[in-house]
Amino acid sequence: MTRFVVSHKTSYVYRSPVDVGFHLLRVTPLNKPGQRSLGQRLSIVPEPARLNSFIDHFGNVVHHVAVEQIHERLTVTLEAAVEVMRELPREEGPTWETIREAMRGDGFPEEPMVAEFAFPSPLAAPEERATQFAAQSFTDGRPIVAGLRALCERIHEEFAYVPNSTDIGTQVSEVMTTRRGVCQDFAHVMIAGLRGLGLPARYASGYLHNRPAEEGARLGADAGHAWVSAWCGEALGWIELDPTNNLLVENEHIVVAYGRDFSDVTPLRGVILGGGRHTLSVEVSVTDLDGTTLPLSPDQR
Repeated sequence: MTRFVVSHKTSYVYRSPVDVGFHLLRVTPLNKPGQRSLGQRLSIVPEPARLNSFIDHFGNVVHHVAVEQIHERLTVTLEAAVEVMRELPREEGPTWETIREAMRGDGFPEEPMVAEFAFPSPLAAPEERATQFAAQSFTDGRPIVAGLRALCERIHEEFAYVPNSTDIGTQVSEVMTTRRGVCQDFAHVMIAGLRGLGLPARYASGYLHNRPAEEGARLGADAGHAWVSAWCGEALGWIELDPTNNLLVENEHIVVAYGRDFSDVTPLRGVILGGGRHTLSVEVSVTDLDGTTLPLSPDQR
């Protein structure tokens, strides 16, 4: 079990004044098996006229923010304390073909929503080269977890992590050509490859513990992070892997949202009247929670 303090600050500076802005935020850690929110504080400047929350189709916490005063800057700051207590899979699971055939059957798995993650989505549609790349890790009769581990490792080894080499709209086909990108791109490549084989996979967004360099610093820990959640059958459920760092996800990752791809889990998106061009800055830190006194009030949802 590990406990972390998360700080996530997002700032928009607009070239001209904004008269009104409506935004959706997906920044607060989930309460789910293996992860517990101990407290959080969401600060928004300027103060919104309305702040409401709801649960979206994928089970994520979404805050709706209405800023109805003229402003030239919007700043959203999350502070949260989280406890993580996951266990790694102790078995390799059924063959990958068993999972594929379950998705092709006319019944539903135990979790009916699993099947929707086997279908295309805007940023992670099956792509021929991604499917062929994934297929090399899923030889006949290979257990699903073994195949996932192998694919995760190959993405880590064969794709270069290059910050600012892509953007939020980069397609899998481009990443397969350049063989470079960031955590979002590697998650999309892995998901697209799995879906091309008929396997359900979803996009996970959140935060990654900032480990000291001497302990093996993780790639992507200085911003919002992304990884992959793959369905491994009724007994194992969803298994999560981080191809950017070649990890089976255990106690360093904090989940904020799940979706088909990044477009379902964007941390902040909205509509503004005015503003013109803007400058965006994001600051993220995940540090160990020392002692027993929590710095935050109970969950604000």
